[in-house]
Amino acid sequence: MAISISQLIPSPTSPFCLNLTPFSLNPKIPSSTPTPPHLNVLNHYRRRKATSLHRCSASSFSEKHHANSPKSDDIVELPLFPLPLVLFPGAILPLQIFEFRYRIMMHTLLHTDLRFGVIYTDAVSGTAEVGCVGEVIKHERLVDDRFFLICKGQERFRVTKVVRTKPYLVARVAWLEDRPSPSADVDVDGLANEVETYMKDVIRLSNRLGGKAEKDVGDLRRNLFPTPFSFFVGSTFEGAPREQQALLELEDTGARLMREKETLKNTLNYLSAASAVKDVFPSSPSSSSSS
Repeated sequence: MAISISQLIPSPTSPFCLNLTPFSLNPKIPSSTPTPPHLNVLNHYRRRKATSLHRCSASSFSEKHHANSPKSDDIVELPLFPLPLVLFPGAILPLQIFEFRYRIMMHTLLHTDLRFGVIYTDAVSGTAEVGCVGEVIKHERLVDDRFFLICKGQERFRVTKVVRTKPYLVARVAWLEDRPSPSADVDVDGLANEVETYMKDVIRLSNRLGGKAEKDVGDLRRNLFPTPFSFFVGSTFEGAPREQQALLELEDTGARLMREKETLKNTLNYLSAASAVKDVFPSSPSSSSSS
């Protein structure tokens, strides 16, 4: 569901990407956001192994929010970053801040609680009303007053009212938490294990298609409870931000895991078909032509 603040967002200028390179706060919002035939789970997995910044463990993000987390019925004011990406609880987001109004905001945040709201926007669907708090865990201020930030996703929120638009957006937000599944028959822990299995199969098949050596994928769940694991899985669906937004908005862990399972199953079917075609029509070795 879109809210009316989309027209308040200026036309951005830098490219969309969610990786470990600094992300500009002037993102270029494409006219449409294509969903690739299969999700970029493999690239996210490789980055997760390569850096501890993407490591999300039970010790760093438990099933419940941390002790000083806001209550779900609290209404607070939060500065907002509308961006063409989706931040999940427990995920890491690097940012580069150079636009003047956001530098103003950073100066304010550095003297308060270092928390702001990341909320998804694009030119087609507008600005979402559900986002995720980003907490600054590392920052570097450069001599030209730009900032490099490393942020970590915390609580989810829903925008209830925009209270200020200049120099940057500020909104009243209500906190979101997953509710117990309406069906007592849903085994969320079993679902989480199924999702992990599908993820491993997708990674293995992607490696095979890419000509990578067969090797054990390892433990993807890392003792995470089902809810934070479902957020981790959603964060790997890079290239499909609208699907990520739908996952972020769900307030039922079981429903989120079921949707992720279906997405991974479809991805695996696509990769299996591509692998079968490759087996039937293997690429011929390149050779130089001569006359």
